[in-house]
Amino acid sequence: MEQLALAAPNADVSIWGLFMQAGWVVKLVMIGLLLASIWTWAIIVDKMIAFSRMRLALNRFEEIFWSGQSLEELYKTLSERKTAGMGAIFVAAMREWKKSFEKGARSPMALQTRIDKAMDLALGREMERLESRLGFLATIGSAGPFIGLFGTVVGIMTSFQAIAGSKSTNLAVVAPGIAEALLATAMGLLAAIPAVVAYNKLTSDAGKLGTRMEGFADEFSAILSRQIDERSHVRAQAAE
Repeated sequence: MEQLALAAPNADVSIWGLFMQAGWVVKLVMIGLLLASIWTWAIIVDKMIAFSRMRLALNRFEEIFWSGQSLEELYKTLSERKTAGMGAIFVAAMREWKKSFEKGARSPMALQTRIDKAMDLALGREMERLESRLGFLATIGSAGPFIGLFGTVVGIMTSFQAIAGSKSTNLAVVAPGIAEALLATAMGLLAAIPAVVAYNKLTSDAGKLGTRMEGFADEFSAILSRQIDERSHVRAQAAE
C-alpha cells in the first residue's frame, strides 16, 4: 500500500499515459469514441464534397434545360449515362412519358399521375442518397457525451476503489485516476460537438437541395401537362 502511494506522484499524466493507465472498460469507451470521431469526420468531409458536386450538377442541368434544347435531345443524352439530382428526375419523367405514348396512352389524367409518381420516386431516391449516414451524426451527437460519461463514472469508481485500498486521500494519489476518467468525457464531447454541428448544417443543406429538385419537378410536371393537353387536343381533332 505504501509503495502505491509513493508511486502515484510519478504517474504519467499525458494523454497517452492516462489512456494506458485506464481500466479496460474505460479503454474500450475511449477507443469506441475515437473511432466514432474518425468516422464522423469522414462522413462530414464526404457529405460536404457530395453536396458541393450536387449543387454544381443542379446548376449545370438548369442551365442546359432552360437553354432551349429539345426535351427529346436532352433525354437521349442523359439516358445514356448515370444521372443524379434534377437529371434523374427528368429522365424518370421522360421515360414514363415515352413508355405511355408508345403503348398508346388514352387517359391524360392517368398519364399525368404516372409521370408525377415517377418523379416523386426519383426525388425520394435522391433525397435518401443525400441524407444517407446523417443519422449516424445525430446518434453520435446525442449519445457521445453519455458514452463518455459512462467511461468517466467507471473510471472514478475504480479510482475510489484504489483510494480505499491505499487508505490515502492524498491528491497525488487521486488525481491520475480522476484525470483518466475525465478524459473519457472529453473524448465524448470531442466526438459529439462536431457531429451535432455538422448534422444541423448538412440537414439544412440537404433540405435546400431537395427544395430545388422539388421545384424543378413541379415546373417540369406543368410543362408535360401542357404537352399532354396539346396532344390530347390534336387527337380529338383527328378523331373528328
